[in-house]
Amino acid sequence: MKTLAAVARDAGAPLVIEELDLDELRPTEVRVRMVATGVCHTDAVVRDQIYPTPLPAVLGHEGAGIVEAVGGAVRSVAPGDHVVLSVNTCGRCRHCLEGASTYCESLYALNFGGTRIDGSTALTDAGGSAVSSHFFGQSSFATYANADERAVVKVPDDVPLELMGPLGCGIQTGAGAVMNSLRPAAGTTFAVFGAGAVGLSALLAAVAVGCGRIIAVDVNPDRLALARELGATDTVDAREGDVAARVKELTGDGVDFALETSGRSDVLRQAVDSLGVRGTVGVVGAQAPGTETAVETGLSMTRGWSLKMIIEGDSIPQVFIPRLIELWRQGRFPFDRLVENFDFHDINDAFSASENGEVVKPVVVFA
Repeated sequence: MKTLAAVARDAGAPLVIEELDLDELRPTEVRVRMVATGVCHTDAVVRDQIYPTPLPAVLGHEGAGIVEAVGGAVRSVAPGDHVVLSVNTCGRCRHCLEGASTYCESLYALNFGGTRIDGSTALTDAGGSAVSSHFFGQSSFATYANADERAVVKVPDDVPLELMGPLGCGIQTGAGAVMNSLRPAAGTTFAVFGAGAVGLSALLAAVAVGCGRIIAVDVNPDRLALARELGATDTVDAREGDVAARVKELTGDGVDFALETSGRSDVLRQAVDSLGVRGTVGVVGAQAPGTETAVETGLSMTRGWSLKMIIEGDSIPQVFIPRLIELWRQGRFPFDRLVENFDFHDINDAFSASENGEVVKPVVVFA
C-alpha cells in the first residue's frame, strides 16, 4: 500500500514529503494509521547523522494512531485500538527478561538500524530504492507504519491522540528518569539541568512525587518562567555566574538528585558539582558517541555521589505510559502544557521551532 512520509535523504537537510510503498505486515507487526507524532531531539540527531541510521530514512518515534491491521502472531492489540508507539526491544535477551528492556542487547539494531532485524525494510520509494524503516520499531513520520508489536502501547479510546505521542519517548524519558530511575523520596531536593521537553517532564514528575525543593536550570528565560508555572520552587539562569555555587546556596550542601537533559559535557559537570553528599545525578541527554566528561575524583570519594546513565526513563512503556495518562487525567501531570501542534506538511517548521526554543514539544498532526 501507499504511505505519505517525511523522508530524511541527506544529512542535515530538510525532510522531503514523498509517497512511498509500504510492504506487507510481518506476523509480529501492527499496521497503524497515524493521527499524530512528536518531534524529538533524537530525530534531529539522526537527521544530522550524529547517530548513523542509514539514509534515506523515515524517522519519527513518538507516534500515536489507530490500529488498522495486525499480523497473525499479534495478541496485545486489535484493529480499531488506539495506540501510542514507543521504543522497540527484543523481549528475549537477559535484560528484557529481567524487566530492564530499555537496555536490550539488540537496542541499537532494533531502533537505529533502519531495517527489521532480518535486514528487510518496509519502505520503498517511487524509483524502487529502499528507504530505511522501523526507526524505533515504527518510523512514524508517515501516514501509515508497520510497527513492531513490542513498540505498541494500547491507550484508552477517549484520550486525545493529538497529545499522546510524546509519551512514547520524550515525556516518558523525563518522567521515568525521576519516577523509575532516581526515585526521590518526598521532601528531597531535585535539580533538572535543561528545561526542554525531557527536563520539564522530569520537573512535572518531581512535583508529582512530592520533592521539596525543585530547581530548574536553563539559559532561556521563557523556559525558566514556564518551569516556575509548572512547579519549580527555584530557577537558575545558567548564563549568570557559577551554577553549582548557586544551587548549593539554595540548598545548603547541594541537591539530593540531579538530572542532566541537555546532552552537553559542561552541563553534566555542573550537575555533578551541584550534588550534595551521597547525591545522585542521572543522565538522559544524548551526546555524540565517544564524548567524554571530566569530573573531580579526589574529594568526590568522601562525598559518595553516584552517576546513573538512563535510557527511556528505565520504563516498560506498556506499564508506564498508562500510568502517566492516569496522572494526567487527575491533573497531576499536565504535560499538555508542553505541546504545540503542527500540520504534517509543516514538519520542518516543527523541527525549527524545537531547535530555536520557540516550542517545547512540537507534535505534527496528520489530516
